[in-house]
Amino acid sequence: MDEFKLNKQIYLIQASVVTYPADVIVNAANSALAGGGGVDGAIHQAAGPQLAQACQKLGGCKTGMAKITPSFNLKTCKAIIHAVGPVYRLSSNPEHELASTYLQSLKLADEHGFKSIAFCSISTGVYGFPIKKAAEIALTVCQKWIKTHPNMKIIFCCYRQKEYQAYRELV
Repeated sequence: MDEFKLNKQIYLIQASVVTYPADVIVNAANSALAGGGGVDGAIHQAAGPQLAQACQKLGGCKTGMAKITPSFNLKTCKAIIHAVGPVYRLSSNPEHELASTYLQSLKLADEHGFKSIAFCSISTGVYGFPIKKAAEIALTVCQKWIKTHPNMKIIFCCYRQKEYQAYRELV
């Protein structure tokens, strides 16, 4: 596992968010919170059928927003934040929506008293957001956040080499 420390609060890891230990992990969810492919499917599989039931009760989630559930059978974290990023080619303001997705996730983690949050690369898979642009937005939002929240540890878990490389080139 390749690990890079950006500063004392932000880390970059080449690993799956599903297996990385943190208080809370962020799932790149669809608006129905129904589970799907990629990291969303992997998280749902690891957490077990209770996660799908809990997500169904939440009634979906709007783009740029996030909701939280327990982690159920996923023992590497205490909770899962389901963040809905934009579909790049369908959004009228994808940069704003992606920034909101990260910010809403951070707010939820803080509201629930979590001290560490692990993000996957939101919207860069089938949602088609350019990886470098997405990484820049994620880093900007998180670097601004830690200025007023010095006790939170933020981890970017990059499953694919090209995601990890995009983040590394920005720092």
